[in-house]
Amino acid sequence: MYAFEYRRPASLAEAVSLLSQAEEGKILAGGQTLLPTLKQRLARPTELIDLSKVPELKGIREDGGALVIGAFACHAEVGASDLVKRRIPALADLAVHIGDRQVRALGTLGGSIANADPAADYPAAVVALKGTVKTDLREIAGDDFFTGMFETALNPGEVITGVRFQAPDKAAYAKFRNPASRYAIVGVFVARFGNEVRVAVTGAGPSVFCVTDMEAALAKDFRADALSGVAVSANGLNGDIHASPEYRAHLVTVMAKRAVEACA
Repeated sequence: MYAFEYRRPASLAEAVSLLSQAEEGKILAGGQTLLPTLKQRLARPTELIDLSKVPELKGIREDGGALVIGAFACHAEVGASDLVKRRIPALADLAVHIGDRQVRALGTLGGSIANADPAADYPAAVVALKGTVKTDLREIAGDDFFTGMFETALNPGEVITGVRFQAPDKAAYAKFRNPASRYAIVGVFVARFGNEVRVAVTGAGPSVFCVTDMEAALAKDFRADALSGVAVSANGLNGDIHASPEYRAHLVTVMAKRAVEACA
């Protein structure tokens, strides 16, 4: 990798200041994407700003009935949290099935959604659970946060501090995973809030998206059979050696049905 200056701030204010002063600064969270990128010399930051000692980015707590998870919470922490298991068990289940044990011990919630990998799991939860992404400057609705493949609404120098998730009446996440990487070939997160249903899909397209026809069908009849007549178009979906766009379209319906069944 190329040479860079390593910084480890002790507060959020110091981290933001270092980032603003850096010629070409990069934030280091869990490093699951950034470090391999640096090793392959595909990025050349002048400064690497390690957030591991910033206390404002840590912790999991309740706030007015919602669940607030710090950006630096690793996947293993989310999956093991008694509070998450009690308030949103589907989110804990999602976390324990990300990658392998090493990835879960290092990868973070904030790093995952900031990277916005089209096959990552957390984006589906952020959208389905009416999430709000909190930064050092503002709050961004989950529906507005993911703007494209590896693209978000974050401005240069803006730092994610946490995510606020609304607790649903029922929720479940079903994933058809790549057997090697465990990334989602297709993952569907279904959440029910009273008469409203959210169906968020990851892995199938360039970015996370909702299937409004499925949401409408489940709002009327919250059973897996209600999705039998809902077709998902393959237009614009991802295609690769693992799955064609048509197969991914089929998997969206299959995973959505499994998620609804899991809710029961």
